[in-house]
Amino acid sequence: MKRVSMRKIKEALRLSSLGFSTRQIGQSMGLGRSTVHDYLFRARGVGLDWSQSEAISEEELEQRLLPSLISSRYKSLVEPDYGFIYQELKRPGVTLALLWEEYREQHKDGYGYSRFCDLYRLWRGKLSVTMRQHHKAGEKLFVDYSGKTIDITDPESGELRPAQLFIATLGASSYTFAEASWSQSLEDWTSSHQRCFEFLGGASALLVPDNLKSGITKACLYEPTVNRTYGEMAAHYGSAVIPARPYKPRDKAKVEAAVLLVQRWILARLRNETFFSLEELNAAIRSLLDRFNNKTSRHLGASRRELFERLDQPALKPLPAQPWSYGEWKLCAVAPDYHVQVDKHCYSVPNTLVRQKLWVRASKRTIEAFLKGKRVASHARGAPNYQHTTISQHMPSAHRRYAQWTPDKLKRQANAIGNNTGILIEVIMRERRHPEQGFRACTGIIRLAKAYGAERLEAACERALEINARSYSSVNSILKTNYDQRRPHRTTEEPAIQHTNIRGANYFH
Repeated sequence: MKRVSMRKIKEALRLSSLGFSTRQIGQSMGLGRSTVHDYLFRARGVGLDWSQSEAISEEELEQRLLPSLISSRYKSLVEPDYGFIYQELKRPGVTLALLWEEYREQHKDGYGYSRFCDLYRLWRGKLSVTMRQHHKAGEKLFVDYSGKTIDITDPESGELRPAQLFIATLGASSYTFAEASWSQSLEDWTSSHQRCFEFLGGASALLVPDNLKSGITKACLYEPTVNRTYGEMAAHYGSAVIPARPYKPRDKAKVEAAVLLVQRWILARLRNETFFSLEELNAAIRSLLDRFNNKTSRHLGASRRELFERLDQPALKPLPAQPWSYGEWKLCAVAPDYHVQVDKHCYSVPNTLVRQKLWVRASKRTIEAFLKGKRVASHARGAPNYQHTTISQHMPSAHRRYAQWTPDKLKRQANAIGNNTGILIEVIMRERRHPEQGFRACTGIIRLAKAYGAERLEAACERALEINARSYSSVNSILKTNYDQRRPHRTTEEPAIQHTNIRGANYFH
């Protein structure tokens, strides 16, 4: 059986709790129906449902599911004669239940009824060349962009900027939503969905998009991959994403027809209008859209709005109390400095995760990092300036020890002891290749004042400068051997010596 990530298994359990079939779950997750069935079967076997799996980590879920592998007893079972079943079902009164009973009479240890039906439906599905769509009320919302754009005029420069037209239509009533946005980016794509749900007053069970890159990361006939941000948005509204198959326009015939009608009913009527803002354009679209939905269809004898209020509206899922907050997901590798980079800014994660890959969710205000579904770091979003935002708890112990020390703080403490101490500290930090190395030596020298006193340390630093000794061990050795006391001390306020590395006391004020 195909190995599936625990994140997908959690999503499958969520969709199953909402009443979706294994076929629908498989289409939404890009998995085979049998794979979905086997994992749901395995979860039931260990007593797991959606509410329980939501509360545990992906790692714990994996530990509970994988040891309890489905028995390999199916390998020894006799396969039904699917061709015979197919022919028998054409006869009056013959059902799958009857054929299963006859099968079990011949094979006492054969498949159970539900497995028997699943296997037959899988076999039969391979025979179908096309699929007729039967739209249930409130089930599917078909979404797409119009191939034609609308120009918006810059009021200052007069430059024309094209706007995209987002269109969505419900399967049962063909009730339609349309709006203009600046682009087909992921943020505009998901925001248009949110406004569509608000327009409808509810959310559909399924979303059927085309294979737009903003929504579908990998377009595939059998295993499409839904963009994680788009999938998160759908989950927030209790929906699932089932993308149309590539090069299969019948899968989204509803929205293809709606696109054509909107182009004729709305775009054609706006062709001679001039718009100076997106808000102005959308106001004009909404006015024509209401007329479009209220127009009575000749072959149905009712308007789209009437059909919507009768069919789709009562079946839509209620909107959540809080609207979805946009956040873009990105798979990031943790750099050796235990930071991940998002939009030209670096954010720390626990140093034990160096070189691992984490999912990072970037919203307008926060940056969150996740490992196997568990949040491991959270930061306020920083400016795109290539700076670092670091939490001290994420540092290795050596870095954390010296994080509170800054060059200015060390210089102030050194100058409080004396001019020579301040000069030596400044020279050490300037010459060190890595700041941590300089901080370590400087803090060690400053702490010698506790053991030997400020006066002796000042004299030792003077002698260290004279002999070009630029380390803690050198100053400590001078003090231990009393080398600082073997010559008269200078009392002048000027620097003790002249050297190209010495900037003088005035430099620090």
